[in-house]
Amino acid sequence: MTDRFRFTLNATDGKARTGVIHTPRGDIRTPAFMPVGTAATVKAMMPESVAATGADILLGNTYHLMLRPTAERIDRLGGLHRFMNWEKPILTDSGGFQVMSLADLRKMSEDGVTFRSHVDGSKHFLSPERSMEIQRLLGSDIVMAFDECPALPATDEVVAKSMRLSMRWAQRSRDAFGDRPGHALFGIMQGGVNRDLRAESAEALKAIGFEGYALGGLAVGEGQEAMFGVLDYAPGFLPEDRPRYLMGVGKPDDIVGAVERGIDMMDCVLPSRSGRTGQAWTRRGQVNIKNARHMDDPRPLDADCTCPACRNYSRAYLHHVFKAQEIISAMLLTWHNLQYYQDLMQGLRDAIAAGRLAEFTAAFHAKRAEGDIEPL
Repeated sequence: MTDRFRFTLNATDGKARTGVIHTPRGDIRTPAFMPVGTAATVKAMMPESVAATGADILLGNTYHLMLRPTAERIDRLGGLHRFMNWEKPILTDSGGFQVMSLADLRKMSEDGVTFRSHVDGSKHFLSPERSMEIQRLLGSDIVMAFDECPALPATDEVVAKSMRLSMRWAQRSRDAFGDRPGHALFGIMQGGVNRDLRAESAEALKAIGFEGYALGGLAVGEGQEAMFGVLDYAPGFLPEDRPRYLMGVGKPDDIVGAVERGIDMMDCVLPSRSGRTGQAWTRRGQVNIKNARHMDDPRPLDADCTCPACRNYSRAYLHHVFKAQEIISAMLLTWHNLQYYQDLMQGLRDAIAAGRLAEFTAAFHAKRAEGDIEPL
């Protein structure tokens, strides 16, 4: 155990990195994928089941938790870790993205954002200082600076104005965060797909100083090619000795491409959301369990997977319980998807450590290109 937050870089292969983020609540092996526990739960999963997939860290959501059940209530009940029965590290986002995308009647100023809750219409104010207070009450291990994330496409003028506001908010977040040994504050780089704005944002963040750095404003509709275009240079603007977190990514091929370009951490609702809608991610690509071709198929979803859905149940059963709208469908498919994502991360870590990432990624893409197993 350690009483402080630190990052150890163990090996590189090209731009790709593998290492360990050390926290008082445990180590986070990188590259890391963080399952999303928006409202203090990874939907359809028990916390111990999430841990069994190999996840070292979860993501919680400031916006949703401040509205329901409130950060103050969670604090009174012992903090987010105890509240949701997860003893490993937790990262909380700042709430900024959800305010911009979900809240009603929002009004933004230099001070922060006033908005009405999408839950009950109640009025709230979120600022860098309030975001830091909420995340302190939650007790998260990694806290995200409060920022604005403009929707793309947008003009360079709009992106620049938003980025500079976010940099002023980053300084206020740093000031409000204070001295919290064992906890980390990450700054968020903005700048859209403009290289000069990304560089300006990175310089502003480095001048403030953070324990880690995130790349925000991507995976918001710009497409994979544009995202990879930014990732070809933007991680290099950030300090090598700090973790680099790509927010809101993504699909398996997005993850592999991001890791190849130097990203250490990612999160996405995709594996859990897909599981609830009958979509499974496998080594051969995506499988739609709703399709009638699975109705009489006694084979597992993915013969190389060790999750309960693949070890103990057939495609026919998974098809049946999804069509019957049984709760076990969401449970099994979500577990499978999270297991697949964590297996992918372990494969990436091992490949980087062994200096064979190119071989691993070639095999990854080739297997996916084969498509699903032939119907019986």
